Amino acid sequence: MTSGRKKILQWLVTALLAVLLIVSGFSLGWVSGRQYPENIEVTQAANIAPNASNTADFAVFWEAWQDINNDYLRTPSTTPQQRMYGAINGLVESLGDPYTEFFTPTSGTEFQQDITGDFGGIGAELGNDVNGNLVIIAPLKGTPAAAAGLMPNDEIVAINGSSTTGLSADDAVDIIRGNVGTTVTLSILRKGWTKPQDFTITREDIQVPTVEFAMKGNIADITLEEFTQDADGLFYQALKQAVSDNAQGIVLDLRDDPGGYLQVAVDLAGYFLKPGSLVVKEVGRTVPEQDFYATGSGALDTMPMAILINGGSASAAEILSGALNDDRNIPLVGEKSFGKGTVQEVDQLSDGSSIKITVAHWVLPSGRILDYDGLMPNYPVAEPTSTPANGADPQLAKALQVVQSEIAAQQQ
Repeated sequence: MTSGRKKILQWLVTALLAVLLIVSGFSLGWVSGRQYPENIEVTQAANIAPNASNTADFAVFWEAWQDINNDYLRTPSTTPQQRMYGAINGLVESLGDPYTEFFTPTSGTEFQQDITGDFGGIGAELGNDVNGNLVIIAPLKGTPAAAAGLMPNDEIVAINGSSTTGLSADDAVDIIRGNVGTTVTLSILRKGWTKPQDFTITREDIQVPTVEFAMKGNIADITLEEFTQDADGLFYQALKQAVSDNAQGIVLDLRDDPGGYLQVAVDLAGYFLKPGSLVVKEVGRTVPEQDFYATGSGALDTMPMAILINGGSASAAEILSGALNDDRNIPLVGEKSFGKGTVQEVDQLSDGSSIKITVAHWVLPSGRILDYDGLMPNYPVAEPTSTPANGADPQLAKALQVVQSEIAAQQQ
């Protein structure tokens, strides 16, 4: 081999080794980077697609970040991490959806405790209306909220003197809950009032009755307060009692029922619909569409019925009412329901923070969407603004009349 050829061969070998070292170094770095990511402080940024109409120019965000860091007069009272959380919270709030929320690691832990724990409270389901106002969905029967005279759709304008503007229902619950025996003051604005009135309510350990049963002549009056885990079993016992008492019809009272577990609503529908009947669809943009069908015996699928609803009937209560109304034309009596028809899931972020995000909505068999629209009664009957001295209930009276007419028509 000539000297020239040896030099060329040595050069090729050296170049090949260099390429191998670069490739192996990149691979090792990539693997290491995947295992041990590094936080990089960004001082400037440019939009990857500056001319695209459906993208955001994050350079503007980082410019604002730098301006605050460099020029803000006072020493910031927040850490960079807290400011980042504030930015994410602003991103979530820009959606205008009262049920989508951002939780820091601390507030996320508190949220999980709230939905599983036992707390002193006033016994009212809260929500945000279409305008973002904090409202009472339903005061639960036998609770301090009901005893104080709170009503569905009451707007809470202040809690203990602090404005609720921009306050989510979950955050309001955190403030209202507290030690049993302590008080909380709600400033309430009700339709027809010219100014808010204060209600000071003493917190109690809330134990909610789930199902109540009474015979009204030949009609069973069954009240379902909430779609709790034990509601199905208690409802079954009420139905057994109705059959034992030879009930010829049923009034299902879902007034001021704020909802609860979806599966309970589907299970209860199974008593009144033929097996395999569609109860509701879960439809989202990215989540798979899911259908929920009645799987019960359908033993009462010809029983004359009416359902009582009002502005405090929400979520699962609306799903059950709407499904029976769609499938069997079971009449709805009372007032327009609340209109809570969306599904939320909690997405965990990498640092322990999380987003409770609306991912789908409920669609009834007829195609009706519950969210904000709610259900309109077939027989509108306004609830009295004050309790009549004789204890009369015009909504229940109308429902009993409707069922009695159905019984008579069925017997012809």
